[in-house]
Amino acid sequence: MTGARKVQAVLFACAMNAVRSPMAEALARSYFGQSLYIQSAGIRKGVVDGFALSVLEELGIDAKGHKPHTLEELAEWEGLNFDLIITLSPEAHHAALELTRTIAVEVEYWPTPDPSIVEGSRDARLEAYRAVRDKLASRIIERLR
Repeated sequence: MTGARKVQAVLFACAMNAVRSPMAEALARSYFGQSLYIQSAGIRKGVVDGFALSVLEELGIDAKGHKPHTLEELAEWEGLNFDLIITLSPEAHHAALELTRTIAVEVEYWPTPDPSIVEGSRDARLEAYRAVRDKLASRIIERLR
């Protein structure tokens, strides 16, 4: 995204902070963790998805320590002091836009399919997670570098 200003703190948000947003957080931290503050949150709290952890491990990224939390919890614990909120689901996008009523933050919507709804063999399901991982990785590098 040319012309976009450099961010210092980014939040990835999706529906449950269990698949897409933890993947995005882990990827962004692996690339930019020394120079940016990076978090993720969901509208609701889920349980970290094992397939998401597996496809991150394929890249040498350990996200097993991720503890899902909600936007509300994050706001209570540390405030929502982010330059950029990247939303990965429609529900999260609507919630982030509501936040712009009270805080000055840039919001970008990156429509990202939920790989957990893919059915079939283990390999077919892993391929869906890899596709999401790879798409997020390329967008994160492009946007945050």
